[in-house]
Amino acid sequence: MLYKNVDGEYFTADEYKTKIEINQTDKNSKVVYLYTSDKDGQYSYIDAAQSKGYDVLVMDSPLTAHLVGKLEQADSTTTFTRVDGDTIDKLIQKDEEITSKLTEEDQKVLKPVIEEVVSKDTFTVNFVSLSETDSPMTVTQAEFMRRMKDMSAMGGGGMMGMGNMPDMYNLSVNSNHPLISKILAEKDEAKRKDMAKQAADLALLSQNLLKGEELSKFIKRSVSLI
Repeated sequence: MLYKNVDGEYFTADEYKTKIEINQTDKNSKVVYLYTSDKDGQYSYIDAAQSKGYDVLVMDSPLTAHLVGKLEQADSTTTFTRVDGDTIDKLIQKDEEITSKLTEEDQKVLKPVIEEVVSKDTFTVNFVSLSETDSPMTVTQAEFMRRMKDMSAMGGGGMMGMGNMPDMYNLSVNSNHPLISKILAEKDEAKRKDMAKQAADLALLSQNLLKGEELSKFIKRSVSLI
């Protein structure tokens, strides 16, 4: 077996672990293997990982969920996570932390504004402290939930009932991005809602989750802003 990364390079298991273990070991001493199931569809997440100096594998087989589970069992010092499973700072957690520019009170004010523009049945809104240059909002799906659903689908949908559960996503709001501060400072409620909706729709679009009527509204809104 050879690992292939997004740059088209191939490695044996030992070679790859040696390549990434210094940079991709988290604060719990786990070596984190980042992978993508769709190099083009998950490009923005791959780009964010590579900007941190991380390497990303291509693992796009229907059997990936089963395979990574087996590999984790074989080596307890490693863990696999898809590159869009969370914000990059949470995928590989380090000891250093970025201070949030928003206070807890600011977040309490802003959270219902953002929750109003997405489906509460599908999205959980949370705030994360990232770099100002990272995306203002990011849509992710927890590795465990997605992996269980993938395995359930391969096995006929009976695995702990996971195959019948609706998709749930996290909408992570970057509390340090200038746009988020701008939304918070906006006094006109209609403008504030439009700004929050536009930012959320951009995050959904990056995950191919913006479709139908919502996509049409987004396009019209975007044209009006030009």
